[in-house]
Amino acid sequence: MATSVVHRFLRLLHGVAPWRSSLHHREITALSQSLQPLWKLPFRAFRTDARKVHTAPARTTFLLRPLPILLATGGGYAGYRQYEKYRERELEKLGLEIPPKLAGHWEVALYKSVPTRLLSRAWGRLNQVELPHWLRRPVYSLYIWTFGVNMKEAAVEDLHHYRNLSEFFRRKLKPQARPVCGLHSVISPSDGKILNFGQVKNCEVEQVKGVTYSLESFLGPRTYTEDLPFSPAASCDSFKNQLVTREGNELYHCVIYLAPGDYHCFHSPTDWTVSHRRHFPGSLMSVNPGMARWIKELFCHNERVVLTGDWKHGFFSLTAVGATNVGSIRIYFDQDLHTNSPRHSKGSYNDFSFVTHTNREGVPMRKGEHLGEFNLGSTIVLIFEAPKDFNFQLKTGQKIRFGEALGSL
Repeated sequence: MATSVVHRFLRLLHGVAPWRSSLHHREITALSQSLQPLWKLPFRAFRTDARKVHTAPARTTFLLRPLPILLATGGGYAGYRQYEKYRERELEKLGLEIPPKLAGHWEVALYKSVPTRLLSRAWGRLNQVELPHWLRRPVYSLYIWTFGVNMKEAAVEDLHHYRNLSEFFRRKLKPQARPVCGLHSVISPSDGKILNFGQVKNCEVEQVKGVTYSLESFLGPRTYTEDLPFSPAASCDSFKNQLVTREGNELYHCVIYLAPGDYHCFHSPTDWTVSHRRHFPGSLMSVNPGMARWIKELFCHNERVVLTGDWKHGFFSLTAVGATNVGSIRIYFDQDLHTNSPRHSKGSYNDFSFVTHTNREGVPMRKGEHLGEFNLGSTIVLIFEAPKDFNFQLKTGQKIRFGEALGSL
């Protein structure tokens, strides 16, 4: 069959008049020889609507399979990131300063496309599931071993007491486990690791050394100044100058990262009055130190609750930043706050004033008083006004516990 097809094609070349004048006999002979290998190819037939067509099967079929390609690409990228982290750790051991390598816009967009809010809600519901009595000790023991939890500090050390993971995460401490420092004006509101601290310069705040975020993007615009006991600066002034209310004062900040094994409650860092709450629905990306060095303005992308007010030296704010699996941020005196809710869309914010006609001051908080809690672990950011001689008693990267001194005058 294949031979007859080729022969008919060659006879057609000899028989058509226009080809006779343009093709030489030797050229047709060469064409015939070049078609000889086709005779030996196996032909198969398949039927179309018009007629039976014969074709040769492909020797090699290459099929694009999305899943293996995604797995290979993702695995290669994850391996590269692990190598980068290993190299950074080795350089840190040598005492060399590592310049931050920031994520590109496409990397941040890709990360934000992951449904972390949905996953965090699912994780929250899983945490509420009551564990069988016999399963509690092995599950909690694995968590304790993985994250280095010190259960000797817990008010209840018996693991069978905690009915679900949520109760275990939010366990209370023994009263003497965290003495509150009375000699310093500002204490640590939580257990954690100091990521950064210092003065706020040029309306930019460092989340880690060399990586900043916008102060105004983080706190939001000053649209609620009527609730505060001081007047805003002129509109032509910078956002930072609007926060600094007293001449000779500066604006300071401190970032504390709470690891999964840390005590998850946070407390009032000083004596102050909370007058306003602003809730930013947002992403729930990881806020561990590695991610904070990689993603610029990480804290501005994530869901957060900003409490603002004043203390004896002027403006004071405490912000609880959410993270992956930490969509639940609870403020004890704010029953209207609901974080990681489907009804809240990203890119917006919700304001609530604690100053009313019957309460012209707000919510007074004493140093060390219970303020709120995370469901797992996240970040606390303090931004406050203080005189120029305010000094932090800290080192970047140090571990700190609730009640220990952050700084004083």
